[in-house]
Amino acid sequence: MMAALMLAVLPTEAQEQVKYSIDGISKDNGKTVVLRNRRTNLVVDSAIVANGKFSMSGNAEKDALMGVSVKNAKWSVLLFNDGTPLTINLNDSTLKGSPMNERLTRYDIDINAPYADFILKVASMSEEERKAKEIELVGGLMIATLKMQEGVKKVFKEERETLIPVAFFSDYQSMLGQEFMDSVLATKPAWASHPIVKSVLDVAAYRKAEEAKKQEIVGQQFIDLEEADPDGKMHKLSEYVGKGKWVLVDFWASWCGPCKAEMSNVVAAYDTYHDKGFDIVGLSFDNKKEPWVKDIDNLKMPWTHLSDLKGWETVAAKVYGVNSIPDNLLIDPQGKIVARGLRGQGLQDKLKEIFER
Repeated sequence: MMAALMLAVLPTEAQEQVKYSIDGISKDNGKTVVLRNRRTNLVVDSAIVANGKFSMSGNAEKDALMGVSVKNAKWSVLLFNDGTPLTINLNDSTLKGSPMNERLTRYDIDINAPYADFILKVASMSEEERKAKEIELVGGLMIATLKMQEGVKKVFKEERETLIPVAFFSDYQSMLGQEFMDSVLATKPAWASHPIVKSVLDVAAYRKAEEAKKQEIVGQQFIDLEEADPDGKMHKLSEYVGKGKWVLVDFWASWCGPCKAEMSNVVAAYDTYHDKGFDIVGLSFDNKKEPWVKDIDNLKMPWTHLSDLKGWETVAAKVYGVNSIPDNLLIDPQGKIVARGLRGQGLQDKLKEIFER
């Protein structure tokens, strides 16, 4: 969510405008077809399907990556606004236009075919079959994903001098890994200067800088703060931290899905190491008491919980520079911060290193 918002607001240079002309066919008579800019996610144009046909024309950013689809449909036909008139068949997602756009359409269909086939297979099964073949289906999904990744790698290899890789950059750059993408970008491909690529790289650089800034606190003494427990009684963080125990200060909220998904891992860490000298203090970013207290019980979190119920304006965010959650600080028995942002196996490995050495 944050990345999408940043892509929309990051400044970009004014782009040259060129004409687009799109004629198409669709079986969805009476429905609206939209032309959407994939960088800004804004609708550029729209048309109503009448007698199985629709058409749109106007001006838009030169070489902008756009998608044409029936409104609210999950699948769209991708294209670059290169000034060549287009004919689109939304019934089979094919396109006629410039050679580059025709290849883009073919790539898009071929790359997504393994996943589409997998979904059709699952959809044809009964609930009983899906449960009986759960392990097989997990393996099938992994195979489909790997095939899609290989398809995208082929695009990056074969289309260095065109814009086609731009269409897959946002969705696959993290999936393919930083090492692979760095090696691709090091060859200085023609598409690397496209606004979408620049925006994605700007977001990545911003996040890296923010993470580095957040990690600067590691090695420093904790900073005290004061918040209320669920009963309204005020407590200082120093009541629990720097008192001879290892303490995880956990930043979370009842409205935060990833926080709640991670909580079973945090509970497991508490259950394993609490008797060995490990404790947790939860600092909530909630606005309302009821859901906060309810989730403390529902998620079975037996440790200390504090909050000033100010959401993102909480004192914890200001003191520790928290701009996304889940987040946490691991603090040693003397009150020194030794790690930040431990999640999943990373949290388990760190605690094992401390308590089982």
